[in-house]
Amino acid sequence: MTEKPELKRRIVSSRHLADGENWEVSEIEYGMIIAYNAFSRWMTRCMSAAGNTDLTPLEILVLHNANHRGRDKRLTDISFLLNIEDTHTVNYALRKLMKMELLASEKRGKEVFYRTSDTGQKLCESYRKIRDQCFLDGLSRTDMTGTEMREVAARLRSLSGQYDQASRAAASL
Repeated sequence: MTEKPELKRRIVSSRHLADGENWEVSEIEYGMIIAYNAFSRWMTRCMSAAGNTDLTPLEILVLHNANHRGRDKRLTDISFLLNIEDTHTVNYALRKLMKMELLASEKRGKEVFYRTSDTGQKLCESYRKIRDQCFLDGLSRTDMTGTEMREVAARLRSLSGQYDQASRAAASL
């Protein structure tokens, strides 16, 4: 029995990583690579349309995370929630957002807590409106249901855990 042509086609991140068993993992990795880059490009262009052309993808993520649920957050909270090990990059983003007056901070004991300023909240709201208009409207034309999207999200979180565990194993070699 011959395979269907579409089953023979392998769209992988690197051919040398796709030899042998489990070659499909390289397909997933390629999908994550192009999705990551598309998402990064989307965030910066959406933020630009919302009124700020000076933020990197990480700074946009930090801003949205600081705005999340209207709760003050520490550097460690933001780093943990975004799964970023290098807190220096998050700290740099926080300082830039503070300088741009998109965040405010308050020192409580030894800890510094961050929250979005009024300007930062308004920018996040503008971003949300652009997101609704440009992304969510188009997403409604896909075949994925809300349940299917939640399943994809759960699988991505599960894969991230596998990559985290593998990174710890590689660090111990």
